[in-house]
Amino acid sequence: MSKPGQQTEPPTSVVASIADLARLRFAARELVLFPHHAVKSALAGTRSSRFRGRGMDFDEVRPYQPGDDIRSIDWRVTARTTSPHTKVFREERERPLMVICDLRQTMFFGSRRLKSVVACEIASLLAWAGLNAGERIGALVFGPEQQRDIRARRSQHSVLQLIRALHETSMALLPREQPQASQSVPRPGANERYSLSEILEDTRRVARPGTSLMIISDFHDLDATSERHLFELARHCELNLFQVHDPLECQLPPPGQYQVSKGTQRFLLNTAKASLRSRFEQRHRDQEQLLQQATLRLKLPLLNFSTDEPVLDTLRLAFAKQGRRRRS
Repeated sequence: MSKPGQQTEPPTSVVASIADLARLRFAARELVLFPHHAVKSALAGTRSSRFRGRGMDFDEVRPYQPGDDIRSIDWRVTARTTSPHTKVFREERERPLMVICDLRQTMFFGSRRLKSVVACEIASLLAWAGLNAGERIGALVFGPEQQRDIRARRSQHSVLQLIRALHETSMALLPREQPQASQSVPRPGANERYSLSEILEDTRRVARPGTSLMIISDFHDLDATSERHLFELARHCELNLFQVHDPLECQLPPPGQYQVSKGTQRFLLNTAKASLRSRFEQRHRDQEQLLQQATLRLKLPLLNFSTDEPVLDTLRLAFAKQGRRRRS
């Protein structure tokens, strides 16, 4: 029972709690985000690379070639073979992980769990898994009114900063007033401070070459400008897109009248109207086609998450498939 004047925490199906997101560090041990493969940065770091250079790990001895560093000559092998040989080292590469989480108003929607809750779980699992892999973790969290920046660091404190930002931004999505009845259905994305293209533009300003970018959104306002930003990001960074959707966004419930709440507005949705069902389904198909075509053109991995499915299972299967493709 809460004390007088004390704010009651909303249910976890509405806002992900800090405690729940922190506990995901145990589940994140099941995720392998970065199987060994080439990366797009020339900076030294914590991931092994086949790039040849002076690093910490010995790789092999081979015959000396013009241009090799004479400090790396293996004199024992040279004396034994009577021809100069040099040591080759396997240099490590850095792959900082940056989570970009969209918690704008359209994410505050769901039939059983809200899309924003699922997005917070994805962001937390990715951050914990990245930290387990020894990477620096940074983030950008975009809410209905403000943006939160978490500087990339290789520490648990950085992940906890992200979790707090996710929780507080989600709390900002809660309606401040009692819902009022309305006859009109609000337009998705109306009165939002940030567009998807602005989110990606901000990401381009802070993402350094070689960064592994995890972009979590419903991508409801993807457009040509957004696609150009994705193209520029993909040139120097490793991108993964995570689309969160709710079953009600794909298919309307059976014909009837339903009361729907959106923030401070409440309205009746009559799903018996054939024209409404047709427009709704066509809009969803157009939006999905736009996103699918963009990711195919840019050759970007797209992972789909439904609010009625376990997040960890989807992530585990998706990254396992990516790992098999990279090894083949």
